[in-house]
Amino acid sequence: MAPGIMPLSCCRAMSKNDGTKKPASEMVPDQRWKLQVFYLCFYGFMTQIRPGESFITPYLLGADKNFTKAEVTNVITPVLSYSYMAMLVPIFLLTDYLCYKPVLVLQSLSHISIWLLLVLGTSVLAMQLMEFFYSITMAARIAYSSYIFSLVTPSRYQRMASYSRSAVLLGVFTSSVLGQLSVTLGGVSFLTLNYVSLGFVSFGLILTLFLERPRRSLFFNRPGGASDATVPTELDRMAGRDSGEGTRGWRDMVLCRMLQELGALASQPQLRLWSLWWVFNSAGYYLMLYYAHILWNEISYTMDNRRVYNGGVDAASTLLGAVASIAAGYVKIRWTLWSELVIGVVTAFQAGLLLLMNSTTNIWLCYAAYILFRGSHQFLVPIAIFQIATSLSKELCALVFGINTFFATVLKTVITIIVADKRGLGLSVHPQFYVYFGYFTLLAVVYLLAAIRVGVQYSHRRQPVELALAKELCQLPVEIPAQEKSPEAGTVQA
Repeated sequence: MAPGIMPLSCCRAMSKNDGTKKPASEMVPDQRWKLQVFYLCFYGFMTQIRPGESFITPYLLGADKNFTKAEVTNVITPVLSYSYMAMLVPIFLLTDYLCYKPVLVLQSLSHISIWLLLVLGTSVLAMQLMEFFYSITMAARIAYSSYIFSLVTPSRYQRMASYSRSAVLLGVFTSSVLGQLSVTLGGVSFLTLNYVSLGFVSFGLILTLFLERPRRSLFFNRPGGASDATVPTELDRMAGRDSGEGTRGWRDMVLCRMLQELGALASQPQLRLWSLWWVFNSAGYYLMLYYAHILWNEISYTMDNRRVYNGGVDAASTLLGAVASIAAGYVKIRWTLWSELVIGVVTAFQAGLLLLMNSTTNIWLCYAAYILFRGSHQFLVPIAIFQIATSLSKELCALVFGINTFFATVLKTVITIIVADKRGLGLSVHPQFYVYFGYFTLLAVVYLLAAIRVGVQYSHRRQPVELALAKELCQLPVEIPAQEKSPEAGTVQA
């Protein structure tokens, strides 16, 4: 189960140097925040060290737990989608209201609960409860990715967010490599690997306790004095307009104003397009991630743990995803014209990879398709973040991504109920991947048709402009150079 990417950490700071006086915290050197950021990055790295995570599915299907494929596919795994949808909004709000640290403690306790249940649990109900706690850890990732905004001033947001994100990716990569080396070279059993993971997550809880609890956050906890280290934001301006209504009314009015402004911004084509991409493609992406390990076990079932390469594949896909994310930052094209085409081509490529994963009997081809699928998705993620956040304030950016993630989770849950749950169609993993292939194929067709429409509209808009320009050029007077004029012509003009 691969960790998701929380986009809030990538929202760009909207404050600009417009000649206003900088806050005192930016003029006076303060080394304390550097130590806090370093500790937060170290914490983010260490909490990702869970070497048994890549091998949860073969562990459940193997001799240690001996659950059937139908139980794992149709009874245990669907709980993750349901509980994540239920936890997402409450934890999103609690994260800001409680100022991050309590939610990070909850995340660490949930991680410990996951591995205690994996080690000690023997029933389907215990594994369903494990998936519930896993959903809490997924929803609580927003606490880490937004925590850093409380430590630094807006001018440092982008750089510090990149540091924290890099720490997480490095932790995931290290964890996957460590797990794979332990299994393949060390001959470590999956059960022992889960005990090791339990030790690491317990250490993560200790690290969490030493995090400083911030006094301010994005929405609910904003200081009203002039000594605030941040420059005025959109929420501050809203608070200023409603300052006479008290704290409770201020919060209500701010949320109402933000939702109203989001309604007005929804008419922007790029914001709407990339938000829809986030909802529809993210839903399919995470469904593929949830069930890919089950598919691998179906294609290449083995009792020899040394021949299970889930950790190596997760490490490779994480590395390619990081490279793809960096490469996306150097793509310079006219996105208002080419967005639909780029999305359509990438989505069609992903549909082909899903078909290859599901139809091949060569596990290495399946691994390669999985790695490329994740890399192609991560290539579009930073582009989507920039296109969505380019015209939004930090608070609206957080709200938009929260709404997009919620709708993606709802869609993912609906698909899970229909396709995977035993109360729905209860399909096995191979028919499920045919459904996902059809889903991405449909999305690709819609995007490519939209790209054709945009191209036709652009061509129609361009033709009148070219005709008008040509007409103006034809009406310009033609002057004959002086050396080419004849004496007779000069006499007549005189």
